[in-house]
Amino acid sequence: MRKSLIAGAVVALTFATAAPALAANPPGTASAGSADFAKADQTFTVTPLAVCAVNPDVAGTVTGSSPAVSRSGLKIGATSSTCTTEVVNPDEFLTRTKSVAKGTAFELSALTAQRGPRLKIAEWSVNCDADDKGTQAGWQLKGMSGWTGLPQTIPPGYVHDIKSNTGTVLAKAKFTDTVFPVPNDGSLSMTLLKITFEPSSGYTGSVTVGTVACSPTP
Repeated sequence: MRKSLIAGAVVALTFATAAPALAANPPGTASAGSADFAKADQTFTVTPLAVCAVNPDVAGTVTGSSPAVSRSGLKIGATSSTCTTEVVNPDEFLTRTKSVAKGTAFELSALTAQRGPRLKIAEWSVNCDADDKGTQAGWQLKGMSGWTGLPQTIPPGYVHDIKSNTGTVLAKAKFTDTVFPVPNDGSLSMTLLKITFEPSSGYTGSVTVGTVACSPTP
C-alpha cells in the first residue's frame, strides 16, 4: 500500500470567561521524535531529535536539527524543527507562536524478521500554532508504504494494527495522539506517530515520530 498524502488538524480554544491560569503545556516545543527499543540483549536508543522551544518573551525563531540516524531495524532521515514567536500587535502586547517538526526517509524494517511489513514514510511534518484565542495542531504524512489497511482518512488517536503476513499483530501504531489538559486551558500536545512493539515481534519498547506542544499566548 502506498499513500501520497494524508493530513489533518485539531483545535483547542480558550474560554472567554475563563480566569487566567498556568498552562498545562509549555509555550511551544517541537521534536522530531525518539526511539527506545530492545531485542534479546540488544538495546537501540535514539535520543530526542531536532528539539526546539519558543522564547515567548522575544520575537524570533529558534531552530533544531539532527542528521540522519540508523539503528538495527530503524532508519530516520535528516530532521529539523523551528519554534517561532511573532508580535502581531505591539500596542496590546499580543503575540503568536508556531512550533514545527519535520522529517524525511523514515523506515522501520525491524518487523520483517517476523514476516511483517517494511514501513516507510517519505516525508512528514507536525505543527502546533498558538495565539491569545487558543491553539491548533496540524500534520502531514507523505509517501507511505507498507501500511496495509490504513484508512484514507486517519481520525485523531487512530490505532493501527501492524500485522505479519499470517495475521499476527506485531506492533501497534497510534497516529495523531492529542492530549488536552483537564480542565482545558486551551493548550495541547500532539504526537504524530508512536509505534509500540508487541511481544510477538520479538522486540520491546517503542519508536516515536514528531511531537509538538503549545499554549495560548498572553
